Amino acid sequence: MRVLMIGGGSERGLALARSLTAEGHAVRIVSREGARREAIEAVGAECYVGTPDVVGTIRFALENVTVLCWLLGTAEHQDPEKLEALFGSRLKMLLEKTTDTTVRGVVFEDAGTVADELLASGRHEVEWAFEKNEIPYAYLRADGRDVDAWVPAAREAIDSLLTAVRATPQR
Repeated sequence: MRVLMIGGGSERGLALARSLTAEGHAVRIVSREGARREAIEAVGAECYVGTPDVVGTIRFALENVTVLCWLLGTAEHQDPEKLEALFGSRLKMLLEKTTDTTVRGVVFEDAGTVADELLASGRHEVEWAFEKNEIPYAYLRADGRDVDAWVPAAREAIDSLLTAVRATPQR
């Protein structure tokens, strides 16, 4: 399996990548400017330079991906409008790009430090993608500050998508 992690350059994301690569899975982590490249590659993951602010820069990161992980529950942005777009129009655009790809499911981090209304917007987009294109999804609701609990919860969300019945969302 290949996992694409958007928002995966954090310590918890790197711990998840380490767990996945230790089992032989391929992991690709999006980094805005490649600043985390060394840390990403140190856990055995591939660093892909791009930004979810400009979906075109990460479109090709979807190549050969099985599970897309949108791990932006603790995203910070100096521009509130851009942060709002990450959980609205940018997420929707990326989910539209998963149509006719190898992506079999989406993990949406539905907890963190971003405002509840942004998380609700993201849930709406994920559920819309399921209704429109039957893209299964799972919510990751573990507290990202507790890496030891977050990683197993993320693994459970990923694993649930691999065994999901196509027409049933994994909530």
